[in-house]
Amino acid sequence: MGGWPAHPDAGGLLHLKLRDVSMNDAPLLINGSCEPEFAAVREAFIDNFRRRGEIGAAVCVYKDGRKVVDLWGGYKDLAKTDPWREDTIVIMNSLAKSMTALCIHILIDRGKIDFDAPVADYWPEFAQAGKKDILIRHVLSHTDGVIYCDHASPGSWFRWEEHIKALEKQEPAWVPGTYGAYNSINIGFLLGEVLRRVTGETVGSFLRKEVTEKLGADYYIGMRPEEIARVSDMHQNPKNGFFRIAADPTTPLGRAFRSAPTFGYFQNCREIRELEVPSFGGHGNARGMARIYAMLAADGTLDGVRILSPGAVERTRWLVWERDCIMTQRYLRMGFGFMHNEPETVPMGANMAAYGHTGTGGAFAWCDRDRNMAFAYCTNFQREGPGIGPRGAALSVAAGGGPAPSWLT
Repeated sequence: MGGWPAHPDAGGLLHLKLRDVSMNDAPLLINGSCEPEFAAVREAFIDNFRRRGEIGAAVCVYKDGRKVVDLWGGYKDLAKTDPWREDTIVIMNSLAKSMTALCIHILIDRGKIDFDAPVADYWPEFAQAGKKDILIRHVLSHTDGVIYCDHASPGSWFRWEEHIKALEKQEPAWVPGTYGAYNSINIGFLLGEVLRRVTGETVGSFLRKEVTEKLGADYYIGMRPEEIARVSDMHQNPKNGFFRIAADPTTPLGRAFRSAPTFGYFQNCREIRELEVPSFGGHGNARGMARIYAMLAADGTLDGVRILSPGAVERTRWLVWERDCIMTQRYLRMGFGFMHNEPETVPMGANMAAYGHTGTGGAFAWCDRDRNMAFAYCTNFQREGPGIGPRGAALSVAAGGGPAPSWLT
């Protein structure tokens, strides 16, 4: 593999330059560290650039509270002139859902929110239109039925108060608690408004203060100028099935996307970086996300910093439903704010009890509490194929074992 040391030092930085025609003959730059036990992750990472069209990406793995893989490489731009750096961050899309859910789990753990209470106990206006019996746990588990926002105008994602008022008027699509489907747009707003009513803070400020700053994790919902300066654009992939479904107004996902901005592709716009869009607007990198999930893998504590009690972490791992999802048009296994291992579309290693989240751009993170292990991957080239796509799947299988999806080559 072009001169990479066969047995790299566990703590030493690795630097690899390969000449690759798939990169327009630009050097393929790979940096970071990888312990010998996880050499398969390193090889899969290289293979993603050589064979699977990767542009810029990072992958990180924690085992027993220790970082054992930390690799980054490629480029931020399509011309391949601006290298992906150690501190590069990128939109991680729906991983923000799991981070917003984590904030609610923290407040439940502190006794500020009751897991089994109606949302309207904290947000009285929400009780309109048949929603008085929707519980906090229904929202966390994507079983509340408030998957549409028919009363919102285009672009309301970026106008918090307008979107919240529209959600207050929205009727649920089913009797709350009786059915589950991926709440693509609204879950971050629903949980975020509950958090705001309880704490007076926004999701982004609470997450920054109570999670990312405490753990030293490079991840944010709503960025400061110095953070925006490190962001890589997210490059479009014509094979991205999620956005293709969302563009069809006859699909449930397309109906949910009616509140999208009218200017089209929003992944790199100013608003999604500066404002707080807690369903899909978080930015970070694999290293930062792996630290957060490593905390969950270790019963709520990492490097002496406790974020959740062990009992609260146990609640994050409960599985609630599994079925073909009408929104994503694929099989999902869903818990309270987290997706669960599904080997064919969202492989999270050999343990079916592993859980985490995906992002439609390609970001992917999970933890395995039984093995005290966490994995995270981010990319600036949208995923393709079913589920997480071949690049994220290849890395996840290499890190966690378990069967590879039938479509992975």
